[in-house]
Amino acid sequence: MHGTNSFYEQVHQIARLIPKGRVTTYGAIARALGVARSSRMVGSAMIHAHDPRLGIPGHRVVNSKGLLTGKHHFDSPTKMQQLLEAEGITVKNDQVQSFPEVFWDPLTEI
Repeated sequence: MHGTNSFYEQVHQIARLIPKGRVTTYGAIARALGVARSSRMVGSAMIHAHDPRLGIPGHRVVNSKGLLTGKHHFDSPTKMQQLLEAEGITVKNDQVQSFPEVFWDPLTEI
C-alpha cells in the first residue's frame, strides 16, 4: 500500500466483490489487506463509498457484530437497511440477523 488513496482503492476493490445477499466487516477487509489492526481506516475508506455512481456496495459492510454503523453516511438513516433487505438480508434494530450465515470473508472467498 502506498498512501491513503491506494489503501482506499484497495478497500473499494474488495467491497465491490461482496456478493448480493452477503455482508462483510471492516475488520475482515482489513485482514484481507494484511493490516488487521486497520478496521477504522477501512471505515474511513467506506465513508467515501456510499455514492451509488461509484458502484461500491457500501451497504454490505458492517461492524463485527453485524451492526449498521455506517448507516448515517447514506441519503437517509434507513437507506442502508433498505438496500440490505432488498437483497434478502434481514435487519432488526440496525443489526443483520443470521449474521454468521450471510457473512462473506474475503480471506477465504476471494
